[in-house]
Amino acid sequence: MKHLKKTIACLLALLLMASLFALPAGAVGFTPPFEIAAPAAYVVNTDTNIIVYEKNSEEPLQAASLTKLMTVILMLEEYGDELDSVSATVSDVAENYVYIHGGSHADIRRGESRTLREMLYAMLLPSANEAALAVAELMGGGSTSNFVAMMNARARDIGCTGTTFTDPCGLDEGNITTARDMYLILRYAMSFDQFKTAANTYRYVMNDIPRYTPGTYAIVNTNKMLTTAGLNYYRDYTQGGKTGVLGEWQNFAGWHVQDGMTYITVVLNSPNSSDPNHAADPVTYKTPRPALNETGVLMDWAFDSFTLQNALDVGQPITEVPVKYATETDTLRLYPADSMYTLLPADGDGSVTQKTFHLPETVAAPVKQGDVIGTVTLSLSGEVIGTVDLIAERDISRNTVLYVIEKIGEFFGSLYFRVVVVLTIIAVVLYLAWYANYLMRRANSRKVRRSRPED
Repeated sequence: MKHLKKTIACLLALLLMASLFALPAGAVGFTPPFEIAAPAAYVVNTDTNIIVYEKNSEEPLQAASLTKLMTVILMLEEYGDELDSVSATVSDVAENYVYIHGGSHADIRRGESRTLREMLYAMLLPSANEAALAVAELMGGGSTSNFVAMMNARARDIGCTGTTFTDPCGLDEGNITTARDMYLILRYAMSFDQFKTAANTYRYVMNDIPRYTPGTYAIVNTNKMLTTAGLNYYRDYTQGGKTGVLGEWQNFAGWHVQDGMTYITVVLNSPNSSDPNHAADPVTYKTPRPALNETGVLMDWAFDSFTLQNALDVGQPITEVPVKYATETDTLRLYPADSMYTLLPADGDGSVTQKTFHLPETVAAPVKQGDVIGTVTLSLSGEVIGTVDLIAERDISRNTVLYVIEKIGEFFGSLYFRVVVVLTIIAVVLYLAWYANYLMRRANSRKVRRSRPED
């Protein structure tokens, strides 16, 4: 059964990646009126797959706890329907690894077991390193090295080209990724409902813990964009995400929904010094969260600057072409087959797009309403948005007389006819030449007979 689950998961991954890469992902070409301090970032509108912001998206940088997104993906692929019936245990090795490297935890101690659902929330909310290591040992047959190999294989399957994992939790500095790769990883993780629910949760209660009175304790999310307690970091459009810290900087990968639009954002290695909240009030904002701050700045700009609009109106003709063999009309109007929703400047409309038509010089009747006559390709700031079929406005019947006349004219004007004419002329000329020669020889023969002496 587990092998079947893995096979199905692989097929789903390939299908998802095929759908992602089949879509256009060009940048719309608008630059925000600010600079972010993070060395790399990537903002994609997932409704259209249009990149609205990109900065060094292929530069490899430390992944930190964003590494746990891949650990979560592998766990959900294998145990997605057994989260409450399967448990993982924190080993001595796992606890020592966290102790040596430091980092965040959910107070799951050596020898203690938690269900995989609890491990899921522990990894995503407080970014518990011991939870990620426990899951890795469970799935790797006791070996985190085996699990790391699985992580890297799945990253390649998803389409990552600049990502390398060296541990399951992100404590090791060798875990590297790119903004584009992390976008692909997060988008794939979002295909699991369990992930989206957990990543959208700010507070989760861990139960049946004898060490605590009354046997429970709560873990909270490091993503302060989810809660009003996050003060200036809070955004009501943020639906979830994952933070990561390993030095004097912060990572964040998240998704955001507003006005029917969904975005995925990735901000990598944003320096602590770029957080104005911590700089202005280090008492209230004790911990710098620069990636959250810069994500908020980027998304405030994106939601203010762009709207999802019809680039084409299916109810309005967009162009026309000449028609042959028809008496009722000389031209045929064409309509777009699809309105093609796209991301456009909020203060503009579909007229800002550039249209490139691919049409025949003429259309021959008969024509049926809805026939595909050609296509139109839409571009915005030089980037192709997509291509839409152009369909006939109405039926147009053929005039048989015009058709026959045209075909006769075409025949007489064709290369075939011209070749036949030339060959016929050559044949006639040759025949006349031969006949003339024949007559001359015959005449000469008669002269010779008349000139002979009589016996």
